[in-house]
Amino acid sequence: MQNVPEEWREGEERMGEMVVKRIVDSEGKKNEGQGGGEGEKESLMMELTKLVQKVVKESSWWERRGIDCSILAAAFLCLAPAFLLLGSSQVLYFSAGMLLMGMAHGVITIKGTHLASHGSLSESQAWAKVWAVFFIEICGSFSAQAGLQGHIKMHHAHTNVIGLGDSSVWKAPFLPRTVYLFIAPLAVPIITPLVALAHLRENSAAVMVRTILMVTLGLYSQYWLLIHVSGFLSPLSALLCMLVCRAMFSVTFIHVNIFQHIGLHMFSATSRPKRIYQMTHGVLNLPRNSLLDWMFGHSLINCHVEHHLFPFLSDNMCLKVKPVVSKYLMEKKLPYQEDSYFSRLRLFFNKYQELMVFAPPITELVGVQ
Repeated sequence: MQNVPEEWREGEERMGEMVVKRIVDSEGKKNEGQGGGEGEKESLMMELTKLVQKVVKESSWWERRGIDCSILAAAFLCLAPAFLLLGSSQVLYFSAGMLLMGMAHGVITIKGTHLASHGSLSESQAWAKVWAVFFIEICGSFSAQAGLQGHIKMHHAHTNVIGLGDSSVWKAPFLPRTVYLFIAPLAVPIITPLVALAHLRENSAAVMVRTILMVTLGLYSQYWLLIHVSGFLSPLSALLCMLVCRAMFSVTFIHVNIFQHIGLHMFSATSRPKRIYQMTHGVLNLPRNSLLDWMFGHSLINCHVEHHLFPFLSDNMCLKVKPVVSKYLMEKKLPYQEDSYFSRLRLFFNKYQELMVFAPPITELVGVQ
C-alpha cells in the first residue's frame, strides 16, 4: 500500500493502490438534505472502487509504476543525444536535436510533473516528495507547493466547481480567441517561473529559498549544457533555443487543459452533485493519440475520466482500468464523455466568448441530487 503525504490527501484515503473519497463520511454529510437516494449514490462509487481495486491488486509493479517510470527514464536518456545534435552545424541534425529535446522536455515536464504531483512514481512518502520537487521545480520551473495546492487540492477536489476547480487559471478573457488558442501558450515557459515567484509569498522562508534554488538550478543547467556541450556561442542563442524547446508543445498543453473540462457541466460550491456524478458529467476523454499518449500520459488524454475518479493511479493503470470504468458507467446509465481533439478545438473557436469570456452557466443535475 502506497503512503501518500497527508497534505496531498485532501479528504482522500488509500484503498489498494488508489485514492477514493470518504464517500459515506465526507460527501454523505456534505450533501445531506439535498435529496433522497443517498445510499444508492454512495454505493455506486464504492462498487466501482472495488472493481478497480481488484484490477490494481492483480497488477504487477511493472504495470502499476514500471512502464511510466521507464518512459520518463527514456526521456532523460534522450537528452544526451539532443545536446550533441544541437552542436551540429548541419541544419538537419540541429533540427533533429531541437525536436528531440522538445519532446523529451514535454515528457518530463508534463507527464513527469503530473505523475509526481499525484505521488504516482513511488510508494514511499519521502520519495514521493523528492520526485515532486525534482519534476515540478527543477524540471518544470514551478513551485511544488503551489502546484499541489492548485492541482490536487483545488482542481481535483473541486472539479468544474465555478471559481474553485474550473480550470480558470487557464482563462484570459481579455485576449482574442486566435491569440489565446494559438499564440499566447507559446509564452508559457516564460510565464511559469514568474507565476511560481508570485506564489512564493504564501510559503515559509524555507520553501521560498528551496523553490528559488531548484527553479534556478533547472534553468541554469539547461543553459550551461547548451553553452558547454552544444557549443552555443552567445547567451541569447542559448536562451532562444531553451524557449523554443520548452514551448514546442505548450499550445497543445493549454488545449488539453481546457478541452476536457470547460464547456461541460459546471457546478456551484454550495450545490454540487456526489463525486461520481461530478466527475462523469464534468470530465471528458480525448481519443488515443500515439504522440500525446507518450508525452502527456494516458491520464491527461484518453483516460481523464478514470484519472479524476481515481487520481493516484499511474498513467498505465488508468489505461488498464479504462474498460472496467467505462463498462460500469455505461451499465449504470452514467455519462462516459469522449470527443476528438479537433472537435473540441472547433467548439472552442466558435464559442470562445461563451466558454472562455463569460462565466459558464451552473448545472443542476435534476433527479440525482
